[in-house]
Amino acid sequence: MPILRKLFRPNRGLTSDDRLGRIESSLRAVADFQMVLVERLEGIDPILTGLSDSNASLDQRLKHITQQTAERLDHLSARLAQTCYAASLATKIGHQGEYENALYRSLVGAERPLSSTALPVPLTSSLCQQVHFCLDQYRFWIEQIRDKPRFLRKQWEFFFIAQALFERGMLQVGRRGIGFGIGSEPLPALFASFGVEVLATDQSYENAERSGWVKSDQHSTDVSGLNIRGICTAARFSKLVEFAEVDMNALPANLGGRFDFCWSACALEHLGSLKHGTEFIKRSLDVLKPGGVAIHTTEFNLSSNERTIESEGLSVYRRRDIEELVQEIEAEGHTVEPIDWTHGNGLAETVVDLPPWGRGEPHVRLLLGDFECTSIGLIIRGNAAPGN
Repeated sequence: MPILRKLFRPNRGLTSDDRLGRIESSLRAVADFQMVLVERLEGIDPILTGLSDSNASLDQRLKHITQQTAERLDHLSARLAQTCYAASLATKIGHQGEYENALYRSLVGAERPLSSTALPVPLTSSLCQQVHFCLDQYRFWIEQIRDKPRFLRKQWEFFFIAQALFERGMLQVGRRGIGFGIGSEPLPALFASFGVEVLATDQSYENAERSGWVKSDQHSTDVSGLNIRGICTAARFSKLVEFAEVDMNALPANLGGRFDFCWSACALEHLGSLKHGTEFIKRSLDVLKPGGVAIHTTEFNLSSNERTIESEGLSVYRRRDIEELVQEIEAEGHTVEPIDWTHGNGLAETVVDLPPWGRGEPHVRLLLGDFECTSIGLIIRGNAAPGN
């Protein structure tokens, strides 16, 4: 060190006093250096203590993450085992052609309903659940639309809408309903078979073509394709069902207060964003007569109440989105029937259908992006009187 070198180098020609003075000066310099060093060490101590605390916190966090990861891996392993079993069972049982619903028949026992008339369940707002597929009324409505019962969410949506409207006295002669984004669904013909006047609506051909709905054969421009299953007699269908182009993001004012009920089946999640879909639901209540009923189904995120999918083409709703919507609707004096949030654990609910979908596995749940999803159905009763 420079101080020590000064202290011990030869000092020829200096007196003893000069040498002592230099030694004292050097010792003072050493003492000053020691003081600076002590001050700096004292400043380092808190940093070292902080680093020690951070390391301890980091160790604790890493242990927590490790534990969580292990638990999730155990859960995924158990789920994978269930899924593999269910998917394997579905593959062994399932067939194409006339046996396309063999899995349903194997698990439920029958495909034909025991009752030949519509009966109450009763239903409330709910997630899609395997238990609903086992109901006799499920089989009743699927038979009415000239289909075979299968574990399909879209089929469940048709059942849910029809059953909910029936239980609320809407499927009667003299009632009037409007369907939004109907595509090629069988509900207009089904409701007409009960004597209901129906206005079936869909977006313009140009918008549908841009969005890909025309290419996938899920768009209507008139009523010609809405009764191809022969659900309703041709004469009654022609008399009761009309078609109109309607933008779900801008409902025409002339629809206001004209209908006893309205519905949409998995359409509102394609309107541009989560907000677009919820705003449509609120606007749809304006088309109802006092005390009318709105039934809407959409896709629901089972995996997360935080992260989700939101895009122009598809937005998937979380529980918090639905709960916020319910608060807003009820603040306007409407009533949303209580929601059954039950996540079922049936065999069909252990299979998460992966893209490309429609390979014969149960389709009660599916994977959209990173999220396991299903359908949710909302039953909304409009204001008993305007302005209340």
